[in-house]
Amino acid sequence: MIKENIKRLLNELPEGVELLAAAKERNADEISEAIKGGIKIIGENYLNDALGVMNEVTEKAEWHFIGHLQRNKVKKVIDIFDMIESVDSLRLAKEIEKWCEKRNKIMPILIEVNSGEENQKTGVAPNDVAQLIKDISSLNYVKIMGLMTMGPRFGDPEESRPYFIKTRAIFEQIEDLHLPNVEMKYLSMGMTNSYKVAIEEGANLVRIGTKIFGERREQ
Repeated sequence: MIKENIKRLLNELPEGVELLAAAKERNADEISEAIKGGIKIIGENYLNDALGVMNEVTEKAEWHFIGHLQRNKVKKVIDIFDMIESVDSLRLAKEIEKWCEKRNKIMPILIEVNSGEENQKTGVAPNDVAQLIKDISSLNYVKIMGLMTMGPRFGDPEESRPYFIKTRAIFEQIEDLHLPNVEMKYLSMGMTNSYKVAIEEGANLVRIGTKIFGERREQ
């Protein structure tokens, strides 16, 4: 089922749009099947989940950290992930910088935008994104590669469109600044219920879980 789902998605996605399999609470067998089915990027929300499956997954893929990152987890996260999609403060970026310098490793990151400006969600407020990126761009071991947003989780995908439009506008604004150490390559927006709208509004990386793996089993 997983391979068939991926085949349908890959055939549907426009050229230039990359598919990330959001593997929250998925086991190693499911992730392995996804990679065999053509997935090149696996996204994990939690460090412990990733540690639990990574050693069992022998197939090659990029691993992106897509959940809220606490500073006390940075040391381990930078050792096992290829990108962090959820940086939302200079303090967190400096913590990543500190550990990457010790490893002599440059960590690609995306800045998480709280496009709906919701108090219960992480991410930097839209009006603060440009200044945060300017501040982070001076770091030596952190490389900004674009933006990520969740958008409010409404049932109707159309409700997310204004937030995707807003994030795309910020993306283009940052592009026009031509900041050093900033390569605006990825606009990561959209999940299973909203990825089609996100793509229409410029997303080139979509994070899909349920439409690949099916509903999560009750624990």
